[in-house]
Amino acid sequence: MEPTFFDEAESYEPEKGWRRVSMAGSEEFTFEWFEKPPGHSSAMHDHENEQVCLVLQGEMTVYTEDDEVTLGENDSVWLDSWEAHRVENTGDERAVGLDVFAPGRSFDFWLDREEDDD
Repeated sequence: MEPTFFDEAESYEPEKGWRRVSMAGSEEFTFEWFEKPPGHSSAMHDHENEQVCLVLQGEMTVYTEDDEVTLGENDSVWLDSWEAHRVENTGDERAVGLDVFAPGRSFDFWLDREEDDD
């Protein structure tokens, strides 16, 4: 057993108000808790990992190149590997979610992306 305590977990803000916290995981899968302020959207992106996005609080709309879906509390969406997508808080309050990635990944995905954008 390897516990991860939320208040002690690795976290960072890829952008102001968009916080991500690395929860339990392995090379097989990882969990990332996140929060987004109203109106915040990630950039359209893709990655090798399959992803499940579960909304814990608020409302989020997930956009792909061909579709979009608005999710409320306890709703989720599965994204295939290399499926381009972005996630936006389309509600009026803070949105909180949990991303599950398989295979697992580290925060390097967003950190490397920031370096590439410079």
